[in-house]
Amino acid sequence: MELKEYFEKTEGRAILATADRDGKVDAAVYARPHFMDDGTIALIMRDRLTHHNLQSNFHACYLFMEKGPGYKGKRLFLTKVREEQDTELLQSLRRRQYLDEKDEAKFLVFFKVDKELPLIGAGK
Repeated sequence: MELKEYFEKTEGRAILATADRDGKVDAAVYARPHFMDDGTIALIMRDRLTHHNLQSNFHACYLFMEKGPGYKGKRLFLTKVREEQDTELLQSLRRRQYLDEKDEAKFLVFFKVDKELPLIGAGK
């Protein structure tokens, strides 16, 4: 199953882990990625610690744990390739609107997938 189909059909929770230029790490809960026509994936984020870290260190790890018993899921090792702020594309991709949302900047951050591994183990 390809990644796009996997994320369309599989329920679960995700964590995006990043680090700043000095190696100080952060992990945050994130939604499923958006799959772009050019082969990149995109995540919507606000200008918080994760976004800040990606300004100086373009590498991240997206960990997805499937809903249900056991430890099934995927780890995606990512490299940021570009971003855009408050664009029409970002608005069209949003899955949720929050009533208490402030007028703060939102970023659509694009990544190439460097490596895909299962949640547990080294993979093939």
